[in-house]
Amino acid sequence: MNSVVKNQSTDTDSNGPFRVMVVDDSAIIRGFLCRYLSEDPNINVVTTANNGVVALRQLAHHDIEVVVLDIEMPEMDGMTALPKMIDMKPDLQIVMASTLTRKNAEVSLRALQRGAVDYVPKPETARSVNANIDFRRELVEKVKAWASRRRTKLGQGQPIAVSPGGAAARQQPTFSRPLQPSANGFVSASRPVAAVRSVPGKADAATPSSIGAIKPAALDAGPITLRKGSLRKPKILLVGASTGGPQALMRFFEGFKKAPTVPILITQHMPATFTAILADHLRQATGWPAFEGKDGMEVIAGQIYVAPGGRHMEVASVDAKLVIKLTDNPPENFCRPAVDPLLRSAGAIFGERILAVILTGMGHDGLRGAREITKGGATLLAQDEASSVVWGMPGAVAGAGLCTEILPISEIGAATEKRLQGGMA
Repeated sequence: MNSVVKNQSTDTDSNGPFRVMVVDDSAIIRGFLCRYLSEDPNINVVTTANNGVVALRQLAHHDIEVVVLDIEMPEMDGMTALPKMIDMKPDLQIVMASTLTRKNAEVSLRALQRGAVDYVPKPETARSVNANIDFRRELVEKVKAWASRRRTKLGQGQPIAVSPGGAAARQQPTFSRPLQPSANGFVSASRPVAAVRSVPGKADAATPSSIGAIKPAALDAGPITLRKGSLRKPKILLVGASTGGPQALMRFFEGFKKAPTVPILITQHMPATFTAILADHLRQATGWPAFEGKDGMEVIAGQIYVAPGGRHMEVASVDAKLVIKLTDNPPENFCRPAVDPLLRSAGAIFGERILAVILTGMGHDGLRGAREITKGGATLLAQDEASSVVWGMPGAVAGAGLCTEILPISEIGAATEKRLQGGMA
């Protein structure tokens, strides 16, 4: 029914591997998930459970940092167990795992509103779970990202990696296998990169990165500099996000006191099905019209458009109207949808009348597009390091000196609204 996958000697070691529990009613799926997680030296799958009742019992006996929680289970399902787990352990990081159906996508995003931190869309069969490398990478790296963020908030150390010779070395906020997005918003390993620093005065300089900023090698490691934004009133708002993005988007829009007078286009790294549900949730949260983008759809001021999973979203001018253009072009920055195509297409139409915002996310999607639009005079804001789950995407544009402001998620929405009302120096 449940099993301890790794030695429990590190169960309460704050500098040991991240401590994880896997909850799924399928023994086969549990086995796959445990194997994928346990292959990473920074993760210790302490125990497993086959339903919510057993999971709560295990949580009472083990110091767990992250739970991978299935939705549909007998006796007690994931949505029932979720608030009980949070009541028992308020700093617990819960990642929902569900198959890619509209119902489960809706449940997963609703779980984020009830305390879960993230989700992973499971392939529908045990065979496809075992064969899907993107799912494996997303699962592992999201678990690491949220566990690392938890330790940072609690002032605890990151895992100490043990070398083949037996020597231990404390891991820096960047992991030994840094994170990059893959074709459908998931993550994969790449070469080591340096961390990007946050802007003094905009974030606590003593706060380490929540998982280590992902910094392209082309960026210098010097201090971050800010650039002046456009003085002209923006005509369009573009937003890019990845890991931690759904919650960040909700916080972002909370900063608006009234509906904007420009269209808002969002590229969030998500699979198909989830993006339509995200648009629904944004509509409910803001009260503004929000849609998953469709090819040829007219773009109207005051409305939100979310790039559909699996396709790039761009804007085009057709018969004096602004419309959405969807493409199946190859992934960019290993992503589809990617932020760069959206930024580039808008830059060709709006120039300095663009206001763009880059929120939390792995990798550096949005960097190339941000370079292009800022050359044309556009204004760019980025979420700061301390409030980001992963300071990869915002850290990349910040480190490149492309930003006018770098702000915590609690402030960036209000700052965006202020700029939409008129240009600022």
